[in-house]
Amino acid sequence: MNVRRRLISGTAVTAATVLGLGTLSACSDSTAADGAGGGRLDVVSSFYPMQYLAEQIGGDHVAVHSLTEPGQEPHDLEISARQTAQLQEADVVLYLKNLQPAVDDAVAQSGTRTKIDAASLTSLEEHGTEVGGHAAGHDEHEDEHDDGHGHEESGKDPHIWLDPVKYAEVAEGVGKALAKADPNHAADYRKNTADLVKRLGDLDTRFEDGLRNTSTKVFITTHAAFGYLAERYGLTEEAINGLDPESEPSAKRVKDLAGTAEADGVSTIFYETLVSDRTAKTLAKDSGLRTDVLDPIEGITDKSRGDDYIQVMDANLKALQTALGAK
Repeated sequence: MNVRRRLISGTAVTAATVLGLGTLSACSDSTAADGAGGGRLDVVSSFYPMQYLAEQIGGDHVAVHSLTEPGQEPHDLEISARQTAQLQEADVVLYLKNLQPAVDDAVAQSGTRTKIDAASLTSLEEHGTEVGGHAAGHDEHEDEHDDGHGHEESGKDPHIWLDPVKYAEVAEGVGKALAKADPNHAADYRKNTADLVKRLGDLDTRFEDGLRNTSTKVFITTHAAFGYLAERYGLTEEAINGLDPESEPSAKRVKDLAGTAEADGVSTIFYETLVSDRTAKTLAKDSGLRTDVLDPIEGITDKSRGDDYIQVMDANLKALQTALGAK
């Protein structure tokens, strides 16, 4: 998948600046610096995992708007003039750099007072098409093909939210940033952050216990989104190398994955909720495997197996336990 870049024109930025100038001075000063006045902190999030953090930590003190609509594939997001104005008027923008290039461009050009880059709040690693256990790193195929998300720019995997431990580290950083932006409600932000970190810790324990004893440690996905999760819980993720989730795998890759499936007792090809399942079903049919959903939680829709991040992650755990033969 080639991520489409859409540069924000100077005209659009100028227009948005004019529209948002009054709000910037009034809203930022009264809400962030004088939060006791009753106004809420205006937070713009880039996509669902960032929205979830802002809502859980901000609580009643924030009004959260997401640039990515439910059901929209986040990597293809293009920023509209209206969204540019939203960024100009916001007190806080919470985003994940290198995941959505159009968002990176818009945030860089915005006058938002507080810009929180989730990627800066934890450590990022390089992941290729085979990731897991304690041997993660740069796969030989990664140089030949990107994984469909445009990560070749930095070489770092941005899917940090799929590791509850890393997501908790990000949550702690977001909590500190919101407390700084709105000091009058800092105590509430700290409490909400602690509550969320505890729930993420409990989720981590469920994954660790639930995946400790399995018949196989290998799972196959349509693209490499679960590298951090695989590393955290001693698994190996095999992804269709260099192809976006809607593309057909190469004949060589089908053969390689069929061999892997047979050698490692793999039963399932996982696909995502926001993209076509065609690739997974084609490969599964050719290899005599079944298919199931492993949700990267880039958005919540009526097809999601849960109403929020925690619920969908628990559904992912059950899917992995079934596919891996948990004992």
